[in-house]
Parts: sequence; C-alpha cells; structure tokens
Amino acid sequence: MTTPSPRSFPIPKPAARTVILSALVWTAISALGALQTYSDNLRTGVASRYPVLLATWFIEYAIPLMVLSAVLVTALGRWPVLVARPRSVVALFVGLVLLFQPAQWLYIAWLRDYLDVASLDDARRLLMKMLLVGWFTTTATFAAILAIHYWRQAKDRELAWQRAQNDMLNLRLQLEEQRMLALRAQLEPHFLFNALNAISALVRAGDKPVALAGIGRLSTLLRYALAASTDQTATLAAELQFVRDYLDLQRLRYGARLRISIEGADDALLHDVDCPPLSLQPLIENALRHDLDCHDGPGDITLTFARDGGEMVVTVTNPVSAQASPNPGAGLGLANTRDRLRRQTPGASLRAGVRDDRFVAEVRLPLAAQG
Repeated sequence: MTTPSPRSFPIPKPAARTVILSALVWTAISALGALQTYSDNLRTGVASRYPVLLATWFIEYAIPLMVLSAVLVTALGRWPVLVARPRSVVALFVGLVLLFQPAQWLYIAWLRDYLDVASLDDARRLLMKMLLVGWFTTTATFAAILAIHYWRQAKDRELAWQRAQNDMLNLRLQLEEQRMLALRAQLEPHFLFNALNAISALVRAGDKPVALAGIGRLSTLLRYALAASTDQTATLAAELQFVRDYLDLQRLRYGARLRISIEGADDALLHDVDCPPLSLQPLIENALRHDLDCHDGPGDITLTFARDGGEMVVTVTNPVSAQASPNPGAGLGLANTRDRLRRQTPGASLRAGVRDDRFVAEVRLPLAAQG
C-alpha cells in the first residue's frame, strides 16, 4: 500500500493562518457569548453553568463558522476567479446563503432536538424559528474572509512589483557591468596596439638595443594593464606612474622631440583620489598623436594636477597643429575614457576641445566621493 505524499493537496501557509485566526476569533466570540448568557441567567434567576454554556456556543455557532471559513479560504486560494468581479462576489454570496444557511439551520435544529416534526404546522414553526438564526454571523464571516483575500492579493501584487523592480535594477546593474567590461576590452587592445607600433618603429629603424629596452618597458606596462583589468579603481598616483612608464616607452620612439611638462605631481592627494584604471594614458596618447605625429619639431605637452574646490582637475594640453585632425577629440580612447568616467565615478567628467590654439582635455574628479 502506497503512503500518500504529505505534499498532496497542501493548504497554503497564508490560508492555514487565516483558518487558525478564524478558530481563535470564534472561540473568543463563543466565550463572550457564553459569558453574556450566563450573566443574563444570573439576573433572571435561571440556574446555569458557564462551561456548559461555552460548549453550547462553541458547538452550535463556532464550529459551523470555522468550517465555513476554512472552505472559503481554500476555495478562494485555489480559484481566485470566484471573486474576480462584483457579479462573481454576489453570485458566491447567494450560493453561500442557499447552501450553507439551510445546512446551519438543520445542524442547530438537530443539536437542539427540534427535528421531531409531526405536521406541516410544526415544520412551519421550526422554519420561522430558524430564519432568524445565523444571518449576521454568516454575512460577517463571508465579508471578513473576502477582505482578507483582497488584502492578501494586494500584498502579493506589491511584493511581486517589488521583486520585479529589484530584478530590473539587478539586470540594469549587470548590463552596466557588461558595458564597462566591453569599454575596457576596447581600450586595452587599443593601447596595446599603439605601444606595439612604437616598438615596431624602433625595429624598422634597426636600433635593436633600444627596441629590446622598449619591449622591457612594454612588459612593465602590460603588468599594470593586466592588474587594471580586474580592479575597479586606481589612484591618480598609480595612473601617473603608469603614464611616466608609457612616456619612457614613447621616448624610445620620439627621442628628444618628446617634451612633456608635469605640474602638481608632488601633491599628496594624488594617492587618495580614485579613478577608473587606464584613464590618463588615453589623454597622453591623444596629445602625442595630434602634436608630435603632425610635425617634425619638438613637442609641447603639459600634464597638470590641480585642486579646484571640491574637485581634482587633471588637464592635458598640446598645441593645435595645422596638420592635426579637424576634430582631435573624437578618438576612441577619449570617447571610452569619457564613458567609463561617467559610469564608474559619479560626478566625474571629461571635457575636450580647443582653447587659445591649444587642445585641452580636462578630467574633473570629485574629492568628496573619495573614501
């Protein structure tokens, strides 16, 4: 013989709580009703015992209404469509009156030994006596169960809405993270490609010792870039050191033509200000491309760190050459850096444009956001 699974026809936990609450409420009502009857009997001189009155109230009134509560809760839990529309509610109530009310009358008449009917006149008197029994309690029970059902539905909809909002926020966060990874994936090969080009130029020039030195410096840069691929932030001090190493590599290519002035590098605050990794190198690379690559003379690039109120301002400037691109700030490196700053560091910004015959790339990082 197979033992039925304990999971067969489970009563949902909320429904079970409603049934238990109904039992407690009707037990309390029975206790109060029995107490009122006992008090009335004492005033009229009728002998009675409270435990007997309590048992009578509980058996005659509480048990049928507890059964009604359990049936209604289970039915509404499994078939919410029963009360989905006003006409459905009315139909359910009418059906309840037609089925439950006569059953309750017969139950009470049986308990009180009223079913010994010898004539139609006895049946009529019994019906008139029972017509006044149970209407209020049945209606109140139906209304209470219906209110609890609607309240639980509203609560479930609110919880579902909150879960949907959380799921949507988590999805947006995942999409932003994937976008950041995509931007970084674009930036790092872009930097690597340009660094290899610098070494390739040395190899083509036949200067093997310098090319080997460049490969060594490139290894240093790649170690930093590899670490940056897993880190979310870097300090400005670490970024500045990376830029110095990058410039040492580029100096092997440009020689004495590479002239860059770095101002504000001794500010101790650079060790406390965070930014996305590989944020400064694209600014320097952009300056090299639109300065040294556009003429044969020496370069004139300036990298400046300065505080401006609650912000650290990083500025890279270079002269605008006649041979430069008509839109020098539209490169992939600057576009990706601007996007990464905006998404990863709230309040940060990158502005680039021509000012007084110089191209200026300006990064602003909020100091207040630093932990």
